[in-house]
Amino acid sequence: MTRGLASLCLSVGALLALPVASALACVNDEPYPGAVSARAYARAVECLVNEQRAGVGLRAVSHDRRLARAARRYSSAMVRERFFDHVSPEGSTLDQRARAAGYAGGALGETLGWGEGALATPSAIVAAWMASPPHHAVLLDGAFRRIGLGVATGSPDGTPGSATVTADLGS
Repeated sequence: MTRGLASLCLSVGALLALPVASALACVNDEPYPGAVSARAYARAVECLVNEQRAGVGLRAVSHDRRLARAARRYSSAMVRERFFDHVSPEGSTLDQRARAAGYAGGALGETLGWGEGALATPSAIVAAWMASPPHHAVLLDGAFRRIGLGVATGSPDGTPGSATVTADLGS
């Protein structure tokens, strides 16, 4: 079962980045793409998502390497193949990608985002997600307990100084 998939794909460049409170003091929440490793960038996004969840009394989601593998592959594919959608041009869905990466959990949800320049930082990506009702609903769904993040330098439209981020969540 696929749960909470947002039919609206998010281009962070199209939204005004809203500030995100930093009660957990997330490390590397303001670097530009390429200034830190993709892994450090993903950890910052995860920390910021968990900060948002804590703010509404939800338990933190924990890292899942299989969901992260699916998310990394998908972010890279979106940049490489120049598309931005929850279904790939070849027709793969979140459920298929997660299963192919070895994830055998239950419900799944996904948020996608990309931004350029100042809108490509982890805090800007998470702020844009939180400002979008479908993305907000996925990230703050209490049924989700696991998260995998994929970060690719670049964008689906080829804009330099960009980051493309996929967050795959599972129950």
